[in-house]
Amino acid sequence: MGIKPIRAKADYRAALKDIESLMAAKAHTPEGDRLDVLATLIEAYDRAHFPMDLPDAVDAIKFRMEQSGLTVKDLEPVIGPQESRL
Repeated sequence: MGIKPIRAKADYRAALKDIESLMAAKAHTPEGDRLDVLATLIEAYDRAHFPMDLPDAVDAIKFRMEQSGLTVKDLEPVIGPQESRL
């Protein structure tokens, strides 16, 4: 398989390039197995070198609403009118 740990940026870039060429690989094939292992290694490297804090729940909802063009009024059928939530 020829896979090695990702320890440096050069290793990371090489693994990403390798993954790009394997994106169409079918599962349970040597190429698919290579893709799975590389994806796992890259995910571990990303977690260690590019940590992301979880967003505040309210901020995440507001962000998604903004992306979708929704207002609080649009959510009333789901969460009820604002007066009843006070």
